[in-house]
Amino acid sequence: MDRILEYMILEDEGFGDITSNAVIDNDKVVIAQITSKEKGILAGVEFAKDILNFKNIDVIFNLEDGSEIDEGDLLFYIEGRALDILLAERSVLNLLMHMSGVATSANSYVKLVEDDDVIVAGTRKTAPAFAKFDKIALNIGGADTHRFSLDDMVLIKDNHIKAVGTPLETLKKAQENVSFSKKIEIEVESLDDAIECVRNNADIVMLDNMSPEEVKEVLNNLDDLGIRQNSLIEVSGGINEDNILDYSCLDIDVISVGGITHSSRSLNFSLNFGDK
Repeated sequence: MDRILEYMILEDEGFGDITSNAVIDNDKVVIAQITSKEKGILAGVEFAKDILNFKNIDVIFNLEDGSEIDEGDLLFYIEGRALDILLAERSVLNLLMHMSGVATSANSYVKLVEDDDVIVAGTRKTAPAFAKFDKIALNIGGADTHRFSLDDMVLIKDNHIKAVGTPLETLKKAQENVSFSKKIEIEVESLDDAIECVRNNADIVMLDNMSPEEVKEVLNNLDDLGIRQNSLIEVSGGINEDNILDYSCLDIDVISVGGITHSSRSLNFSLNFGDK
């Protein structure tokens, strides 16, 4: 992740900040404040500090990850060469604003279902090379990260099943070939496949793109067969702030929401020089 942070600065710098280099003295030292322009959950603080440290900028004060912030709140107070601060400014702000947006969105979803016994999780639908940052922001916002990467667990999806044959065949192959130390989850789209995979002890069965009524039908059948406790039940696909309560009231264990990472809006922060 350090390499990604370093690349953020290099990408923005290009062959040099020609504006700052043309008008600001090399030895000019300033103080600066990063402030919030709106309400939310702060995230990305430690990574922002890493970027500032790369440029030898001193962090005099900062709020912590997970802080509830409002318009006008002071997030960082820093000191360093003006040239260095201006070079790091956009990378620091972009990272803080993006991660805080994800954390704020995650926190909003978590609060919506706080009266129900269910986990809100993210997905791997993130910006390229930014997955780890998004996952950490999810956690800061109170949601579960789900998989960090492909080696975390087995998650059998539709293309795996198409390459093998049926959901049950694919599940059994995974159970035969994967270490006991890894959980096995399988995505299903029908009542019959859900029953077969739960009956055969998949650790987690994901009900993909099912309506609340279809999910309830699956759960009722699992209860009638006495196998509901064999597997955790996750629902995913098309779930948003408008319909999540229709799912969270059911006897499910996990709701995964891709929109937390792929559609969340960045918060708005600013960096301004002060008097020294």
